[in-house]
Amino acid sequence: MNYQPLVPRRPLRVQEIYTVHYFEYTAGCSFPGERHDFWELLYVDKGEIEVTAGERTCRLRRGRLIFHAPGEFHAFSNLGTPPDLVVVSFRCDAPEMEAFRGLTTEAGEEERSLLARIVAESAAAFSTPLGDPYAAVLERREEPPFGGEQLLCAALEEILIRLIRRQTAPARQEPPLRDDGDALAQVMAYLEARLDRQLTLAQVCQDNLVGRSQLQKLFHTHTGGGVMEYFAGLKIQAAQRMIREGRLNFTQIAAQLGFQSLHYFSRRFRQAAGMSPSEYARSVRMLSEFSGTYPDDRANNG
Repeated sequence: MNYQPLVPRRPLRVQEIYTVHYFEYTAGCSFPGERHDFWELLYVDKGEIEVTAGERTCRLRRGRLIFHAPGEFHAFSNLGTPPDLVVVSFRCDAPEMEAFRGLTTEAGEEERSLLARIVAESAAAFSTPLGDPYAAVLERREEPPFGGEQLLCAALEEILIRLIRRQTAPARQEPPLRDDGDALAQVMAYLEARLDRQLTLAQVCQDNLVGRSQLQKLFHTHTGGGVMEYFAGLKIQAAQRMIREGRLNFTQIAAQLGFQSLHYFSRRFRQAAGMSPSEYARSVRMLSEFSGTYPDDRANNG
């Protein structure tokens, strides 16, 4: 047989990584703003912030992300609960990146898992503390895990590809739901308040007086996944925060989040984060330790 090679098309390729941060801010924090000649992704892992992006201002709650284009001035201020933020700055010269100019969107479970992978791989590959707001250069560890930087870029590229696919997907023909913003916020708040429970979709619908198909459609439209998928993602995000805080062991975390057993918790954690709870704890341990690695006024900087 006459085999012919195929060179894979790679329409999106991250050429450079400038910074990867995971900030755990204190109350009343703010970032006065900056502009630079590369892209920046900002994801709200906890809390709510008000973001200035160019000439527009928007509020970002937990689970939302925004892209800042090269040259765009951006700043933020805290709106209550001290926020946890993931910030990734990078260069990608592909013309398809124009799709991200001014983009603010919901991160689905896949995107959240990929962001977790970026943070974990960065913590393992670089000695630069991810919580240091003054860090402008990523320093490599002397013996980093093999391929860590490539996995980091691959995860970032997958996020970009997934978001472009979501934007270019065929428009749904069904009429828009009425008051979907209020309904979505109500159900999301309901789920966040019940992370210690085992809920069913029927129970969620009954308690929020909304039909099953209507609610599923609402979540697929705004998060890219189903209601229970979103709820499971919230539990894993909470587990990751608890692991970083280091006050509870895995058995206690599983119990507090309503998992039937440590084995089931570990299996679901691996499915979502791509690693076991113990692997996650080792790879991001510095995130729970960085509060003492830079000045106390760190929360006033981005």
